[in-house]
Amino acid sequence: MITDIQYVVDNTGSKISVILPFMEWEKLNLEYQKLQKKMEIMLGIQSSMMEIKEAKKTGVKLQTLTDFLDEN
Repeated sequence: MITDIQYVVDNTGSKISVILPFMEWEKLNLEYQKLQKKMEIMLGIQSSMMEIKEAKKTGVKLQTLTDFLDEN
């Protein structure tokens, strides 16, 4: 886990910044990037599900997976 964390405080003692070892920063940044990608995928799935639901309501015919794969 994270060790050797240092805090920078203002005149009132409130924490305003954090200093941590570079390798810990790299680990945190990599994990953050992975979570961002996961969120992007999940939001795309959510959007697709909403599109399917709306298409069913309105009777709009959506492209099938087979049709999509045949295009490429």
